[in-house]
Amino acid sequence: MNGPAENMNATRFVELNDGAYPVHIEYQWLNAERAEAPIALFLHEGLGSIALWKDWPQTLCDRLKCRGLVYSRPGYGRSTPRRAEETWPVEFLHKQAHEVLPALLDALGIGADERARMWLVGHSDGGTIALLYASAFPEALAGLAIMAPHVFVEAMTVEGIEKARRTYETTSFREKLSAYHDDVDSAFYGWNDAWLNPAFLRWNITQEISSIVRPLLAIQGYDDEYASMLQLDEIEAAIPHTQLVKLAQCRHSPHRDAAEAVNDAIAAFVQSHRARFSA
Repeated sequence: MNGPAENMNATRFVELNDGAYPVHIEYQWLNAERAEAPIALFLHEGLGSIALWKDWPQTLCDRLKCRGLVYSRPGYGRSTPRRAEETWPVEFLHKQAHEVLPALLDALGIGADERARMWLVGHSDGGTIALLYASAFPEALAGLAIMAPHVFVEAMTVEGIEKARRTYETTSFREKLSAYHDDVDSAFYGWNDAWLNPAFLRWNITQEISSIVRPLLAIQGYDDEYASMLQLDEIEAAIPHTQLVKLAQCRHSPHRDAAEAVNDAIAAFVQSHRARFSA
């Protein structure tokens, strides 16, 4: 699966059949030589990709002594772009959690035993996908650590996404973002149009995620421009065993704004539950 030793951590592609047409998913293993180590699987934000994570997944995997699996969802990075006429439905995050992620794990030969030892690390939309996966497949992971997740839509979320659209269309933001995506309009408008769909205002997964049984760490900054601490509070209400970390002077990207605190929190969380499983 990982190829010659010198290329074990290289970026690769795998083909998935996404309904009417196949898609190619860009993925990368980190610390692939640690064949027996648990997997930390990284789920990027709504405008993210492998490249936009930069070196943070490697740093965290080294800290956790894990293998890492990073991939760009369809429409992002170097994965197959969204078709020009395709509009993502309100349930697009559910599809990623319930269909695309399991299909990717199958295609990469990650079996039930490895999935049961797998940690999900998700940011923003990726955090929501992690929650939806953990609720649908409650035994197929060891636990999850999520940053700035969304479980319902707030007015400030819509305002932030509307502002992002204006910025994309009137400033150099589009050019900067294009460094991380082969088709930057695919990535931006897939995400932006879905979240600004009026039907999305009624989207709420707080009841759905109450079935999560695995350990859960939820992290958010007080200065998050896309959501308030109500997101974490609603998660804790639905999943009482949730461990919360609320960070001062931190915006929507805790792993960039407060990397040391985030790394410490995730490492302590994972290590404590590893010790419990071992015991």
